Amino acid sequence: MQYFVTGATGFIGKRLVKKLLSRKGSVVYFLMREESKDKVAGLLEYWGATRNRAIPIYGDLRSPKLGVSKEDTKALSKHVDHFFHLAAIYDLKADAESQMEVNIEGTRNTVAFANAIGAGCFHHVSSIAAAGLFEGIFREDMFDEAENLDHPYFASKHESEKVVRKECKGTFRVYRPGMVVGDSRTGEMDKIDGPYYFFKLIQRIRQLLPPWMPTVGLEGGRINIVPVDYVVDAMDYIAHLPKLDGKCFHLTDPEPMRVGDVLNTFARAAHAPTMSLRINAALLGFIPKSVKKGMMALTPVRRVRHAIMKDLGLPDDMMQFVNYPTRFDNRDTASALKGSGISCPRLEDYAPKIWDYWERNLDPDLFIDRTLRGQVAGKVVLITGGSSGIGLAAAHKIAEAGAVTIICGRDEDKLAEAKKEIKERGHDVITYAVDVADMADCDRFVELLIQNHGGVDVLVNNAGRSIRRGIESSYDRFHDFERTMQLNYFGALRLTMGLLPKMSERRGGQVINISSIGVLTNAPRFSAYVASKAALDAWTRCAASEFADLNIKFTTINMPLVRTPMIAPTKIYQNVPTLSPDDAADLIAQAIVYKPVRIATRLGILGEVMHALMPRVAQIVMNTSFRMFPDSDAARTTGEKKAMQMSADQMALQQLLRGVHF
Repeated sequence: MQYFVTGATGFIGKRLVKKLLSRKGSVVYFLMREESKDKVAGLLEYWGATRNRAIPIYGDLRSPKLGVSKEDTKALSKHVDHFFHLAAIYDLKADAESQMEVNIEGTRNTVAFANAIGAGCFHHVSSIAAAGLFEGIFREDMFDEAENLDHPYFASKHESEKVVRKECKGTFRVYRPGMVVGDSRTGEMDKIDGPYYFFKLIQRIRQLLPPWMPTVGLEGGRINIVPVDYVVDAMDYIAHLPKLDGKCFHLTDPEPMRVGDVLNTFARAAHAPTMSLRINAALLGFIPKSVKKGMMALTPVRRVRHAIMKDLGLPDDMMQFVNYPTRFDNRDTASALKGSGISCPRLEDYAPKIWDYWERNLDPDLFIDRTLRGQVAGKVVLITGGSSGIGLAAAHKIAEAGAVTIICGRDEDKLAEAKKEIKERGHDVITYAVDVADMADCDRFVELLIQNHGGVDVLVNNAGRSIRRGIESSYDRFHDFERTMQLNYFGALRLTMGLLPKMSERRGGQVINISSIGVLTNAPRFSAYVASKAALDAWTRCAASEFADLNIKFTTINMPLVRTPMIAPTKIYQNVPTLSPDDAADLIAQAIVYKPVRIATRLGILGEVMHALMPRVAQIVMNTSFRMFPDSDAARTTGEKKAMQMSADQMALQQLLRGVHF
């Protein structure tokens, strides 16, 4: 038996050719583009076939009669028993022009070639999309009854099937597979399509919530899902049965699930929460089209929708198929397969394999370089306050990752020591002596950065000053508030605003601000420090909104207490659980890699929530800690300065509120 196959390199085609070659004495001719010659060896290995049984025929779907040479056309004449046409675009996201060109004109060229060589039965692999959005049950003997073919994919599949029915001179059979997913035995799939579009959403929910947590989701129409191995087995079997010419076969699941059940099936496979309450998307049908169209015409609504769909990897028009209205009768297919042992498996039986293969091989996050090197190699990264503590630890990591690393600080000797330390580890760093609290010096520094480096790609505003002193002890120390604001807010702001114009020109960049957990917990004794950091946080939120369309990212790190020289004067912190500078540097690396809006500890977020929902309770907790711990020796203006012995209550509270400033 001799076969000709188009689309032999595709997901279904590769498996069909392998199935055909398993038949004794079979020979398969398959269409290949000339520029894809290098793929032949891999295909032969996959099929386990030699060149005398799997023979490439070079041509192009877009050319008349496939552009096959006269010699090959003559050699194939009257020798092909079965002609399988699978080559097509199966992608909702493809543009309309490509779909029309490949699916319709490509089919016309294929039929013309099959007619020219006098091929035997022409087997056309169509799709259930050929029915359009038909309201009700679509039978296998129905074709002209298709309706709502506005979407280019539906229209192109319908029209290509019409080409076969009208222009094929020999016998033909049509196969309409449902939504084809991976192999039910291995989960293998080659692309993200159909239900796979929702996998990222399921994964995100799993990351946020425990599997037992009930969630709210969508309900919709019935989605007909079939695994690729069933499609191939059924097609191969039916193609070789007698007396079925001119018929169409729905390779579909006879008991399709509703959208909500499909999503819950995959959610269970992913060990994610299932949708306990489902809102039927059909309810949206009560909203007049004019109202929906008007809403989507609003720029903010349109941009938010686009951002959400892009983040989840969903095609823009995906949601219109949630209420899929068509059911598919497949009695002819069932009759043909009777006694063969071939049947569509239940989705719940193979969903775990589908999910596992996607998460291991197709998850888009797998193809994003999530290493620090992948994000900063060759880029200019500036870390203020980089001569010690958090800044120096971050500089080590960023320099090691291949960035053009710049650190600045006031003390030239400390900068020289930091540079020496980094060089000893085999990396390089550029240092500048700058007083970030001096606005004129900030302007000078910005000019140098632009002149010498063309600006920066990542700015880490790490330089800061902290003062631990209660307000009662600060009545005559207004300068405490002025100097913390000068460095922590005005200095960081001066540098940021000086460097933003170059980021805007390049339409890209990131600003990372080292803030404090105290901003979230409103830590007493740190009113000057917290106020200055809160001011920078508020400015950052405003700036992030203004620069969102310029691809400039802003990240605030609400850093818990870190053991650095800045906290050394406070002796009580010697026994308090803190982060190390390396731990803090890891948070900066995380900010660069993932570019979140904010990084904060669970305790910090809890503090923010408490102040929002139960402000009186939060005040009592913080007041208790304030009264329990005295000012540090450095903060005391009167009284004896002596070492403090920690009480059991103090030690317990410090452990409970780990990382919070006392």
